[in-house]
Amino acid sequence: MDFLRPASWEEALAAKAEHPTAVPIAGGTDVMVEINFDHRRPEYLLDLNRIGDLSEWEVGEASVRLGASVPYTKIMENLRAELPGLALASHTVASPQIRNRGGVGGNLGTASPAGDAHPALLAAGAEVEVESVRGTRRIPIDAFYTGVKRNALAADELIRAVHVKKADGPQQFSKVGTRNAMVIAVCAFGLALHPETRTVRTGIGSAAPTPVRAKTAEEFLNAALEEGGFWDNGQIITPSVAKQFADLCSAACNPIDDVRGTASYRRHAVGVMARRTLTWTWESYRGDRRTIEGAA
Repeated sequence: MDFLRPASWEEALAAKAEHPTAVPIAGGTDVMVEINFDHRRPEYLLDLNRIGDLSEWEVGEASVRLGASVPYTKIMENLRAELPGLALASHTVASPQIRNRGGVGGNLGTASPAGDAHPALLAAGAEVEVESVRGTRRIPIDAFYTGVKRNALAADELIRAVHVKKADGPQQFSKVGTRNAMVIAVCAFGLALHPETRTVRTGIGSAAPTPVRAKTAEEFLNAALEEGGFWDNGQIITPSVAKQFADLCSAACNPIDDVRGTASYRRHAVGVMARRTLTWTWESYRGDRRTIEGAA
């Protein structure tokens, strides 16, 4: 195995173009596990740790540009207000040591359906900035996952950053595991309210071959909230609407039985998480509205 250690982003792109099979490594929290257990033996490792801007973020007027190697700890500490769903998901990633090393770029590159960042990124409507010597492009998060541990990257492309719109409403993340820490998700669920567009987005992890959105559930809830005037009146969402939303989220899953859980349990758990996160986010939205109205 050869170890490539570029000193700049330009050198990294050139190395990836010359060696398309090279596996990028930054935090190493996924790649090194596979190598240590001899599940993977790449011909080249492409070390990106000398490229400083991958570990930086920029908060703009409407969105956050998150470098691919920004550690989860930094997201939790610095971007909780702008990216609340992703910050909550970051809290559930393994141990403090892993959170200090791992980043969203690694989750995206591995594209495991159990990656903790995926549901939050789907719910927020993120875009993945990728680059090669041929140029730069942005891939909508919905189009990024193409199969089990497969993504839309070309062989010569590297992930440079993730662009996420700043939250304009409450966001939540929930995860089921066999314990609270150092655990791969049995299933996970992310939910984001977008009051500016009067829409709701979801993200489901570890309950299908790829991370997915519950689009039918979103369409149902968007229509129910609009028809009932909920965005304006701030009323409590009726139990029947919450149940239907939860059932549609469960139906969006296509899980398998494995050592961490059965398919039927995953469907059930996703429905429970969908109902709970909807309750939490909507209560937060109602509280924000009361605060605004009280100050007016």
